[in-house]
Amino acid sequence: QVQLVESGGGLVQPGGSLRLSCRASGFTLDVYAIGWFRQAPGKKREGVSCNSDGSTYYADSVKDRFTASRDNAKNTVYLQMSSLKPEDTAVYYCAAVSSYYCSYGWYAPSEYNYWGQGTQVTVSS
Repeated sequence: QVQLVESGGGLVQPGGSLRLSCRASGFTLDVYAIGWFRQAPGKKREGVSCNSDGSTYYADSVKDRFTASRDNAKNTVYLQMSSLKPEDTAVYYCAAVSSYYCSYGWYAPSEYNYWGQGTQVTVSS
């Protein structure tokens, strides 16, 4: 059974950092691209990043602040978030699609087959 489980969310002050984890089970991570998305109340789900062994993409809003990485041996993908802003507050989701590469449409939720349950990130003083 394919499963994605996010962890690492929480409350952080503006300018702070958090690292989210997305642990995969039921499939081997090295043949999947993993997307990170976020959804704030009343807003559409937004693509944040896509990571694969061959490519990594970021939304302009998080470029130079967020870094996606993976440890295939642990079947886990990470999203290191730094210089956090109040507008980064959202529920963060990871999602998986069977592909060696992130597609040019990586930011669209419809590109992904499997989703985690989400983890809340709140940036506030």
